Amino acid sequence: GNGDGSRKKLRLSKEQALVLEETFKEHSTLNPKQKLALAKQLNLRTRQVEVWFQNRRARTKLKQTEVDCEYLKKCCDNLTEENRRLQKEVSELRALKLSPHLYMHMTPPTTLTMCPSCERVSTSSSAAAAVPPPPPP
Repeated sequence: GNGDGSRKKLRLSKEQALVLEETFKEHSTLNPKQKLALAKQLNLRTRQVEVWFQNRRARTKLKQTEVDCEYLKKCCDNLTEENRRLQKEVSELRALKLSPHLYMHMTPPTTLTMCPSCERVSTSSSAAAAVPPPPPP
């Protein structure tokens, strides 16, 4: 800056802003030649063009960071939910292992049938489909 503290914020015209945005879409950084040409075209100082591009890149980066953050929050929520579900499953399985007799009522004996070919207890739904294991080699 010029150091006198009276710098006012640059207000771009609609046309200037539009050209800067369109140029930014094509390339987010400018080489000195492009910067000079753009400044001339828009009747701005090269420094003004330079700062506009810096700010625009910063805005883009911030927006992307917000998008990434939202995505990671969703992932975290999903994993937390899955973790909760799995922990519930683990505690249920532990309970089953510790006291199987309490869980016998869950499979009433009436649904169990002896498969005649393999002499194994199977549920009635799978009894018809039961296939004896192949003989050992």
